Parts: sequence; C-alpha cells; structure tokens
Amino acid sequence: MTAVRRLVVLGSTGSVGEQTLAVAAAFPDRFRVVALAAGQNVEKLAAQVRRFEPTLVSVGSPASAEELRRRIPGTRTRVVTGQEGLLAVAVEPADLVVAALVGAVGLEPTLAAIRAGRDVALANKEVMVMAGALVLREVQARGVRLLPVDSEHSAIFQALAGQRREDVARLLLTASGGPFRTWPADRIARATVADALKHPNWSMGPKITVDSATLMNKGLEVIEARWLFDLPPERIDVVVHPQSIVHSLVEFIDGSVLAQLGIPDMRVPIAVALAHPERLPLDLPRLDLPKAERLDFEAPDPRRFPALELPYAALSGGEAAPAVLNASNEVAVAAFLEGAIAFPAIVATNAAVLEAHLGEARGGAVRDLADVRAADAWARSQARARLGLQTGEGA
Repeated sequence: MTAVRRLVVLGSTGSVGEQTLAVAAAFPDRFRVVALAAGQNVEKLAAQVRRFEPTLVSVGSPASAEELRRRIPGTRTRVVTGQEGLLAVAVEPADLVVAALVGAVGLEPTLAAIRAGRDVALANKEVMVMAGALVLREVQARGVRLLPVDSEHSAIFQALAGQRREDVARLLLTASGGPFRTWPADRIARATVADALKHPNWSMGPKITVDSATLMNKGLEVIEARWLFDLPPERIDVVVHPQSIVHSLVEFIDGSVLAQLGIPDMRVPIAVALAHPERLPLDLPRLDLPKAERLDFEAPDPRRFPALELPYAALSGGEAAPAVLNASNEVAVAAFLEGAIAFPAIVATNAAVLEAHLGEARGGAVRDLADVRAADAWARSQARARLGLQTGEGA
C-alpha cells in the first residue's frame, strides 16, 4: 500500500497552486495537504482551508489574516503572516513542498524548505534563475530531490529517465510562440495588455503570460534548464512548436531524440512531480494524434523576439547576472500590466539593465542569499530609474 504523501503548497491560490490542489483532491488516499501559503486572496484561500483542513496557512498581511480567521470559524488551522509566516509554512513537516509562488518572492522559502530536508516540486522557475548554483549546492548538501514542474523541464526530466547524462548532446525546449507568434514586428510594438494576455494554448497567471508573449519565459527556462540538468547554455536550444503537444526533447550523441508528448494541461507535469516515481491515473482527455493532424516546428525569430538572446548573455556574465535579468523583467512586466509602459519597453529595459550590470563587471559567484538579494535590489532600482518609476513601483 502506498503511503500518504504530506504536501505543502507555496502559492496555493495561483494557477499552479490551484491545479496542484485539484490533483491532490482527486487522490485523497495518496495526498494530505498539511500547509498552504498565499498572498492576499483570502476568499480563495478560505475555501481551500475548508476543503483540505491544513494545520498551517500563511497570508501576506495581518489584515488578511484577520479576515481569513473570520471566514474559517471552528477550524484548527493556525494562521500566520508575512515573510516569517511564509518561511514557517515552507518548513512545516512534509514529504514534498510544491514551490508555486511567482517571481523572486519564492526564492527564500524554497531554500528554507531544502535546508529543512524537504523534497521540492519546483514550479517557481525564478528560484533557479536567480540562484541556480546556490540552490543546487543546498540540494546536494541536504540530499533532497528537486523535481521540475514546468511542462518543458518535466518533459526533459521524463525523457532522461534511465539515460546516462554523458550521452546527452543537447536539450530542446519547445515554445508555443505565445500570442504574437505570427504577428509582424510593427504590430507587436503596438500590442496592448489585453493582446499579451491572450495565450493560445495555456491558462496561466498574467506575469507568466506576458513573459510568454515576449518569449522571456522561454529564456528564463533556458537558465533553469542549465542548472537543473547541468548542461552549458550552448547545448540548450529553443524551438517554436505552436501546438504545445511536444513539451520538450532531448537529443543524444548518437543522433536519437526522445520527446515527451501530451495535451497542454499543467495537471500532467504536476502529477508527475507529486507521485514520482509512480504515475497517477488522471481523468483527462487523451492525446489524439490523428485528430491533431500535424506537429509544426520553427526557429524563433530573434528580430521579433529579441528577449530570447538575453538569458544566454546573462549566463555568460557570472552567477549574479541571471538574477539581474529576472529582477528587471519583473519590474518591467509589472509596469506594462499597469499600463505604465509600452510592450517593447519590457525587453528594452531588460537589455539595458543587463548591459549595465555586465559593463560594471558586477558578476562573480553567488556565495549566499545576501549576494542574490543585492543583485536583485540593484537591478530593480536600475529598471525603475530607466522606466521613470518611483521607488517601490512596478515590482
């Protein structure tokens, strides 16, 4: 009989968090949710608390905590707040911590979970982008597992099962191309927030959907793959695949290529991570290849999507450079979503901040979390200044 696996979900009210809980709910004999962390969405979190009865939950502020307590009378769930509360949830005794926060906020609690000896299912790609080398050192020191949840990295993880890493020639990350795949450059330059949020295949949060529109999302995945699979960036490529059926591929030194295929539904890679090394019998539509009719692949156009060049530059600029790129991108995307800047300004800002970082020779090894925080803060300040934002805006 399979033991019940205790789950902690960081970012439970976000897209991946909700889908993680949906998978857990479908298999109550396999999973028990023991702790949840969310931001300010008290209504959604209260429903999750009533459904799963976790022992501990965290919210962003004392006001949200008071509102949550009013919504869950009679429960034994303890409510904590702020960064201290988030870290408490991260180290709550569990078998697996699902890191599904969005952005830089996920780094510290993910590191805390690893240092507490917890296996981590990682959907928060910014953790590896900001501090991949540091995270891997902690993973190796603690002897825990880091299981990828992003569909592309999950696909590579699955394709590598039973394979020798020294036989890998390169990784191919697939990209849908986002909502602007067929748009000419002049039309992309005029894209609105509503345009950028119309992803053709995936249902995701606003930040990651905008990243998909610029292809920065794929660039961040290149950085994540470099650390997760210990390959140099020149052996990691991106190919546009608009159907989002082939989720990524691994090419081996003999010319063979292994791919993982499936419908575009995040519950599949989530379930792979939750149940590893087993599989769960998900009640989802099956891939119908005759109905799909065709699988198309094309090279990304660097003229229309210049963001894809930036992660390679960052990876050649020292361990802190990816954190700089990520921080600038978070500021710029937030400013775009608020209507403060035009779509092209996202990539232009990221390129300028990264160039300034590399020009000042601010690179080098990331020794600890303080180094990451310093790089992140510097980049946010630079991005805000270039965008004409006041301190604290656009983050």
